[in-house]
Amino acid sequence: MTDIIEKPNQRRSETSTTSYTTRHNDISTLGVVDFADCEQCSRYPNRWSSIREHVSAPAAEFMGAFILCLLGCGGNCQANLSANKSVSASPAGDAVTSNLSWAIGLSLGVWISANYSGGHLNPAVTIAFATVRGFPWKKVPIYLLAQLLGALCGAGVVYATYFHAINIVEGGSNIRTIAASGNLFGTYAADYLTSVSAFFAEFIGSAMLLTGIFMFTDKKNGPAPPGVVPVGIFFVVLGISSALGMNTGAALNPARDLGPRILTAMVGYGSAVFNFRNQYWLWCPILGPIFGMIVAAFFYDAMLYRGSESITNKPSEEAERHHLHSCAHRTKPHGAAEIV
Repeated sequence: MTDIIEKPNQRRSETSTTSYTTRHNDISTLGVVDFADCEQCSRYPNRWSSIREHVSAPAAEFMGAFILCLLGCGGNCQANLSANKSVSASPAGDAVTSNLSWAIGLSLGVWISANYSGGHLNPAVTIAFATVRGFPWKKVPIYLLAQLLGALCGAGVVYATYFHAINIVEGGSNIRTIAASGNLFGTYAADYLTSVSAFFAEFIGSAMLLTGIFMFTDKKNGPAPPGVVPVGIFFVVLGISSALGMNTGAALNPARDLGPRILTAMVGYGSAVFNFRNQYWLWCPILGPIFGMIVAAFFYDAMLYRGSESITNKPSEEAERHHLHSCAHRTKPHGAAEIV
């Protein structure tokens, strides 16, 4: 730390041979030093701050996904388990409170992570940004892992919270079925729905979510004041889940479905959670959102977006040659060339 903080110089007092005094221009109390406005000091005042620089983005994704599934799965459990007379004398929720829980969960998750990781919380969002908006592909694996683990842990806390209520509804601690409580964690298509219709429902809902994200973050549309984007996303998710959620449960997020689904497989629901409808977990709540968001991203950027980070706005070779020959050197009023 000697290269960051200089120890205060001490000198003997003129009135005492045993005491020391510190010069006024030295730091008298270590621990209250503010490095934020100092360009000469390191950005890392201690070892942990250097480590945190590398882990803050995946940690933010983990925390955001954790909050999403904690509130979302918790809302599902409270609304559905309380409908059983053996659990509660009166229901403590319904479809509206479940939808609100997921919308609030995503809004708060984005709020806590946006400044540190971009607030993706969703593998489909991360992949869409990497495909269309230039998000580094090397960061995609760690983002996806953090999102999945966050969702799994969030669902795990909810399962532990409602463990006894689930036992009552299921009829015992050794009984676990998808119909009674497993569908409160993972998403499952309604019986009347065909496989194509299930995929289409997730595709459309996810495309709408990504369109909402692009809409709120597009500078041409405002830009939105700080802190407003999570509120806007809240309304988008609430609208999608209220209007399009009945058929498949509106996963809209591969991590939101796969994390809780893995949790249910671990705690006693078994392989049935993965064998449902011939690996429904893969082609509907995972591939549906990914394809839906990629298509929506391309469409939004192709039709509306002007930002240079989009692949649809990448300059052509002709435009680059014109820029180099005509715009790279501008002539100042006095005749001097200015490189821009």
